[in-house]
Amino acid sequence: MKRLMPLAALLLAAPISADETCMSPYMAKITGQEDLVYVWTVGVDGVGDGQDKLVTIDVNPDSSSYGQVIHSLSVGGRHEAHHSGFTDDRRFLWAGGLDSSQIFVFDIHSNPAKPRLHKVITDFVSASGGVIGPHTHYALPGRMLLTGLSNDRDHGGKTALVEYTNQGDYVATHWLPDDPKADVEGAAFADGYGYDVRALPRVNAMISSSFTGHDNYMAPLAEVVGSPERMARFGNSMVVWNLHTRQPQQVLEVPGAPLEIRCAWDPDHNYCFTTTALTSRLWLVARDDAGHWSASAVAEIGEAEAMPLPVDISIGSDDKVLWVNTWNDGTTRRFDITNPKAPREVYRLKVGEQVNMVSQSWDGERLYYTSSLLANWDKAEGEGDLQYFKAYRWSGTALEPLFTIDFHKQQLGSPHQMRLSAYALYGTPRGEAGPVVIE
Repeated sequence: MKRLMPLAALLLAAPISADETCMSPYMAKITGQEDLVYVWTVGVDGVGDGQDKLVTIDVNPDSSSYGQVIHSLSVGGRHEAHHSGFTDDRRFLWAGGLDSSQIFVFDIHSNPAKPRLHKVITDFVSASGGVIGPHTHYALPGRMLLTGLSNDRDHGGKTALVEYTNQGDYVATHWLPDDPKADVEGAAFADGYGYDVRALPRVNAMISSSFTGHDNYMAPLAEVVGSPERMARFGNSMVVWNLHTRQPQQVLEVPGAPLEIRCAWDPDHNYCFTTTALTSRLWLVARDDAGHWSASAVAEIGEAEAMPLPVDISIGSDDKVLWVNTWNDGTTRRFDITNPKAPREVYRLKVGEQVNMVSQSWDGERLYYTSSLLANWDKAEGEGDLQYFKAYRWSGTALEPLFTIDFHKQQLGSPHQMRLSAYALYGTPRGEAGPVVIE
């Protein structure tokens, strides 16, 4: 069995691979051309086998199969495929189902072009003490930290962070604070909701955000937005944790469902960004010199009354640019964040009828987009350019199309989250992919 190249060897080698800029700081960031993109894909009734699957796309322009799907691995059934994440050693990719709460662990080191299903964790709910909806899969040293979106008691927004070893053994559950009288600064804003998580080891901090529970995210979007009662059941908080002890230290009021968190890379930049889905604002979460955190709205994203619905964001490795996707109008926006307290929108492009995820290469030269948000929230077929994977090159002034894959036309389902990879990370020479493999 091939073993992962030692980290030191990777760091000393010539540039061989590339990363998205939203990955854990515990993983080496190596610049260059990525070979592959893994797409965690939502199964759709009547589209191919209808199952959730991991789809592998060749994105190296020197390859004869560039711009093509080279592998597809179905996992059996539909689980509301959503987010995924590498272990810190990059040997495995964890991917979760928001509905079934199953976690699929893929071996990507044995043959990066053709991942195989290594393990399925089926007891996430019972092991965690009732957490459901595994969302973010975040690498810590030897551990995977998962955020939940809901719980099995009332299917509402109260949830927790759940910790596993890289081998898939349960470690601990850390419930988000929800007691307004708790001995935590800002406890009055605590609602117990969860969504994303990011770590800043240099200041011993971990930050989580909030969304909504199973009853909402599995319901049709029109039903959710049409109900004042349902709309009241969205998170309005972010939590700052002690990274080492996993204890909450501060609760920040961030109204309107703060979703993805992206933190600055410069060791002197102790701040992160998020966007609020319901109020369409860009927020800065920053630490002052005394170690105190605060959250402030620093920019508007489109017209809030039109409900553009900000979803995924991607920060540049130089901390100067932030890409923001708005799902409902299918638009990606580039913000200049050189001054993090006053971001400016400097470019926008309509990618499709809807757009969800964006993955930016470490060098900022390539961006990849996928379209699916949630199975019951996606727009209906027949409305245009709906379910796609699109690759672009950033010219310095505009996004230039490289290639597009229509996932429904290829009978693959609806593409959600992406992860970038490369053969050389595993000491594997890049070869010809051969025929498409459907498993």
